[in-house]
Amino acid sequence: MATQHTKGLSRLMIAPSVVLLLIWMVVPLSMTLWFSVQNYNLLNPGNVSFAGLLNYRFFYTDPAFFQSIWNTLFIVIGVLLITIVGGTAIALLVDQDIWGQGLVRIMIISPFFVMPPVAALVWKNMIMHPSYGVLADLARFLGLQPIDWFAQYPLTAVVLIVAWQWLPFATLILLTALQSLDGEQKEAAEMDGAGAGSRFIHLTLPHLSRAITVVILIQTIFLLGVYAEILVTTNGGPGYATTNLTFLIYRTALLGYDVGGASAGGIIAVVFANIVAIFLMRAVGKNLDR
Repeated sequence: MATQHTKGLSRLMIAPSVVLLLIWMVVPLSMTLWFSVQNYNLLNPGNVSFAGLLNYRFFYTDPAFFQSIWNTLFIVIGVLLITIVGGTAIALLVDQDIWGQGLVRIMIISPFFVMPPVAALVWKNMIMHPSYGVLADLARFLGLQPIDWFAQYPLTAVVLIVAWQWLPFATLILLTALQSLDGEQKEAAEMDGAGAGSRFIHLTLPHLSRAITVVILIQTIFLLGVYAEILVTTNGGPGYATTNLTFLIYRTALLGYDVGGASAGGIIAVVFANIVAIFLMRAVGKNLDR
């Protein structure tokens, strides 16, 4: 009886938080669903009529729709590859006993505290600018022709900017996992004559597998909604070259004034994000069960 009373009391205490969370989630989603089946344009807000599935058809047949899906996946996969490989390499370096280790760690995590619009402006005007950017000066120093990143490789430029921001996060997670590796196992592997490459493949990498899956899961959730970097640097262009699903919704809502079409796009984005999340959760679950 006491146990049942305790369970009931605990459920009662967390009920307000659960109700508030449900309201916070359900109300916006319900409003988005309602707007997605309405013909609602901001230029004529007084004329709202039922549109059925026409908004979904309009968004689905947008010339930029499939391009935006590809761009979204390219950004997610590209950033994940850079941050996981780069984060693992940096974590291995920082894990060594070096002078000024604390200062080095602070410098490594500092990009994570820079706001996305600010980071995008810095990269656009100070690093990737084809005339006076750091990369242009470096190319001229090496006798090469400077690259106009946002004209020649716009999507790659966006991936590099976003990866620079998320690299500290991956590094911290992987460094924490790396420091939990038993030192006796390292010593035993060295005594058995295992080289650095063998120790990394057979000892370090399996130990980091769970941390890597966590990085993939958390980063993917946020990378599906990349927006500020695209708005500041390329504005979705040239053409639709850097338009991802989030930016396409923004363009439909605030540039096309079509709330109904943008809401339909939002529902499609939610379904797409859930499909990706379910796939990742299953992958993470299988890895953690090993």
